Amino acid sequence: MLQSPEIERLIGIISRFPGMGTRSAHRVVLYLLKNKKTIMENLINTSNEVYQKSIVCNICNNIDTRSPCRICASQKRDLGIICVISSISDLWSIERAGFYNGTYHIIGGKLSAVDGVRPEDLGLEKLRERLKNSTINEVIIAMSADIDGQTTMFFIKDCLKNIENIRITTLSHGMPIGGEFEYLDDGTIIAAFNERKVL
Repeated sequence: MLQSPEIERLIGIISRFPGMGTRSAHRVVLYLLKNKKTIMENLINTSNEVYQKSIVCNICNNIDTRSPCRICASQKRDLGIICVISSISDLWSIERAGFYNGTYHIIGGKLSAVDGVRPEDLGLEKLRERLKNSTINEVIIAMSADIDGQTTMFFIKDCLKNIENIRITTLSHGMPIGGEFEYLDDGTIIAAFNERKVL
């Protein structure tokens, strides 16, 4: 063992981050150790603060430091539109593009026999209740263009079919087959939303 057990533990934790391997984790830890006062201390304090304060929004399932989250509580958002997405990373990708002004509903995954994600795991009853008790007039089902995403999209459409006066749309041009939101550029996401079609 080249490093102390504590440093090895930190490398092990960071190596489990998405997109990280052992070599990258070594570089990150070395960078942190070289910048203990300017970077590492700030990272520790900020991480602890986020850990203590972060909660799940009781309306849309976003993570924020308050509930309802800042998006659901904003008076500047179009409360008549909900974008149904599978994950918080999808929300971040859409918000990064900076054009969508509606609200969200995060279902927390996509139907997948391989990963064992079943319909009851998606909490769609919460979405149905939200739609019944609101003035929402459009639901955009924005799933990734892979098989699991498309299966989930049609399942959600079927779950919402008996709710009156709601237009159900999906993304159109710009969303490539097999595409995941977090890997798309802003222009592609904007095109997919602007060309959305009735589902």
